[in-house]
Amino acid sequence: MLKSLENHQNTAVAIIQLLRWHKPEGRLILMIPALWAVFLAAAGKPPLPLVGVIVLGTLATSAAGCVINDLWDRNIDPEVERTKNRPLASRALSVKVGIAVAIISFVCAAGLAFYLNPLSFWLCVAAVPVIVLYPGAKRVFPVPQLVLSIAWGFAVLISWSAVTKNIMQPTWLLWGATVLWTLGFDTVYAMSDREDDKRIGVNSSALFFGAYAPIAIGLFYIGTVALLGWLGFAIHLHIAFWLSLALAALGWAWQLMRLKDDSLTSIAYAEMFKQNVWIGFILLAGMIAGNLL
Repeated sequence: MLKSLENHQNTAVAIIQLLRWHKPEGRLILMIPALWAVFLAAAGKPPLPLVGVIVLGTLATSAAGCVINDLWDRNIDPEVERTKNRPLASRALSVKVGIAVAIISFVCAAGLAFYLNPLSFWLCVAAVPVIVLYPGAKRVFPVPQLVLSIAWGFAVLISWSAVTKNIMQPTWLLWGATVLWTLGFDTVYAMSDREDDKRIGVNSSALFFGAYAPIAIGLFYIGTVALLGWLGFAIHLHIAFWLSLALAALGWAWQLMRLKDDSLTSIAYAEMFKQNVWIGFILLAGMIAGNLL
């Protein structure tokens, strides 16, 4: 009986790891652009039930995305230092369990999507193929992070339209900023896996840009600042937003200074990825205050 209980506990821990709930920054960084959109579309005062649906929806969707990614990569991850201990890679969980967890995650996300208006609901449906196919992009597409960025962009389109029931110019400005921001931070993240990815033969934006990766990241971040600034003017955000944007720009500039160092470890790249979570929340605070103050 004790042995059975221990096995159940080990399985539960492995499922938590499969869903990446032990690494909350990856869940939060998808939630951030969704919250940007819902608060901006509602002029800083969205209905609380809708915010709850958006939060839970991003958690369910990101969980499904993680499982789908690990199912695709279960035979590649063992060759990569950073991912070799993931539950499907280490065979701590079976493929059948992974598929079951993915289905449950998608069902939870679908149940929440029914709360939304028809446009937002169908945008949720449109996002599913992108989420499912993204992990395969690294095998055939030279910049798979662009596919991930488009998946992240759906969070903006879904959340904004959930408030307004349509998509307008400011929505696309935020979408563009989100795509560029995601390209930036995920290229930083990919830099830690360059040697493993090259050896295995999979693509990444870090490999595609090579020695110019820091310059590309800089351009992505500059584009993010420019589009967010354009958005701020378009919807007449007040001083708090501009202060938060200035802080974000300083944070990204500091990261770019660090990226000039060729001797950075994988831990340093992971730290910069996590810093983007804080930058995202600083911008969210500025967006809310920029509407209300």
